[in-house]
Amino acid sequence: MAPRPRPRSKAGLSGHKYAGPLFASPALIGLAIFLVAPFVLAVVLSFYRVQLNSPRPARFIGFEQYTRLFTDPDLSAAFGHALLNNFTFAVIVVPVQTVLALGLAVLVNRKLRGMVIFRTFIFMPLVFPLALTAVIWRLIYSRGDEGLLNAILGFFSGGALSSQDWLGSPSTALGSIIVMSIWQSVSFQMIIVLAALQSVPTELYEAASLDRANKWQQFMNVTVPGIRNTLIFVALITTIFSFRLFDQVYLLSRSGSVDRGSTETVMTQIINTGFDNNNVGQAAAMTVIFMVIITVIAIIQRAAVRQRGGV
Repeated sequence: MAPRPRPRSKAGLSGHKYAGPLFASPALIGLAIFLVAPFVLAVVLSFYRVQLNSPRPARFIGFEQYTRLFTDPDLSAAFGHALLNNFTFAVIVVPVQTVLALGLAVLVNRKLRGMVIFRTFIFMPLVFPLALTAVIWRLIYSRGDEGLLNAILGFFSGGALSSQDWLGSPSTALGSIIVMSIWQSVSFQMIIVLAALQSVPTELYEAASLDRANKWQQFMNVTVPGIRNTLIFVALITTIFSFRLFDQVYLLSRSGSVDRGSTETVMTQIINTGFDNNNVGQAAAMTVIFMVIITVIAIIQRAAVRQRGGV
């Protein structure tokens, strides 16, 4: 006769009931301190007229900062142009960087000689400090023969393409920052996709081989469905990171001349409004509206994925 299982005590059950919240508490506390609290503070500041280093106390003005943002022609035009630059950056970077991350992950997942060294070189841009990355790309984009890119183009074109001002020209400034951002960040997405590739069961590939599926068919019918959720996650975080574009523009503009009109983003405009123009309340209102826009985009993107059969 098999022994009866020992019943669990009520104390043990109550202990398990609080185990989840207890283990999640450090992350929740961090989110509350570094995400929720700053956003709530921004909402509060957006209703006041606040100036840094001013003896005047903060003055409550209600929704005036939000009204000015949509009724002031100059302010609304500048905010709309910066938001358009963010959208342009995201529309290009999200698909290109996701596809590149997938291609690099498939490449480095192969067991070839010297692949460890190749993985190291691909991962290097993520290890470099962003300030160092900006200096390197500043040297690449320098105008005239001093720039590495102009020197290469001048060599192959006989000097005809050696005078381009990549960061100072409105037609190429944003594109130059896009290339730099993809080079610097694609290795992060590649690591996430690589981990997903290595979790796809090998039995599925063996079954596909028995069905005489070629490599491309295996990739489309085994690999992509197996890492679909990971690709969705990568696209989501890349979208959020794209709208947070600030560091690259700021560092490149501090190290040389960058066309401000074509590279102005909402984040740079918020910093300039709050610190350079000494209008913290207006900057807070921009932050709140920008946060709402990003949240709506993330919800729409998630809903579109679910309608197509996602999770």
